[in-house]
Amino acid sequence: MTLVTLSEVLRPAQAEGYAVPGLVCLGWEDMRAYVMAAQAERAPVILQAGPSCRAHTPLPVLGAMFRNLAASVDVPVVAHLDHGYTLDECKEARDSGFTSLMYDGSQKPLQQNIEETAAVAQLAAEAEISCEGEIGFVGYSGGKASAGTDPSEAATFARDSGVDAMAISVGNVHLQQDKEGGLDVPRIRAIEATTDIPLVIHGGSGVPLAQRSDLSAHSNICKFNIGTELRMAFGAALRQAVSADPERFDRVAILKETHDPVEAAARTVIRGLGAAGRA
Repeated sequence: MTLVTLSEVLRPAQAEGYAVPGLVCLGWEDMRAYVMAAQAERAPVILQAGPSCRAHTPLPVLGAMFRNLAASVDVPVVAHLDHGYTLDECKEARDSGFTSLMYDGSQKPLQQNIEETAAVAQLAAEAEISCEGEIGFVGYSGGKASAGTDPSEAATFARDSGVDAMAISVGNVHLQQDKEGGLDVPRIRAIEATTDIPLVIHGGSGVPLAQRSDLSAHSNICKFNIGTELRMAFGAALRQAVSADPERFDRVAILKETHDPVEAAARTVIRGLGAAGRA
């Protein structure tokens, strides 16, 4: 079993100048491809179950799937709850074998966010697993706008919440399909001046590749969440598989054809963050 906590992969990343990919999972096909990519690249990987994944598959099932995949390889694998919104949901993830809990109180007042995140951090600590929190709201492409992280609030949050990693809003946006934007580096540096906690970027698919690589090597950003570009690779492969033979109806045969393209896309992400060869 190579299942590990979030802290166990982020601490070396911060010390050695690379970032670990937090890969957004929606089902068996993509999560298996991610683990195979990590194995091939000799890299740590974080399997993430977000709200849409949990709406489709119950947490106990996801926990068992993540743990099964971790047992099939010899590289570090983190089973991570992404965007948990309630203490009960975080407790269920803990009880389902997850090794990292991300509580998202980013749209709440600072003190409420700190108090609620601290409760999850305590829950995680008691189970000897990790906790990620978020300060500053990361918005959605075509949806609610972001609210950038205030460096002084970030310092307070990092100090008082007890989290092991802190997600920040510095120009990143969820579900962004292009890479024409970029992160606010001066804001990142201002946050780094107030705390040395490992930093996390949600919406990493929208960050230019060169900037992802540079910040992985030269900042306290130790985790980039990547989902959209991998879902796009899955969707393109699935469309091609279905279109190749309209008479086919065996879902297993069709879905098998998504594996290689998604694994290749995940390997590219891993190499771009400098995580290859770190396991």
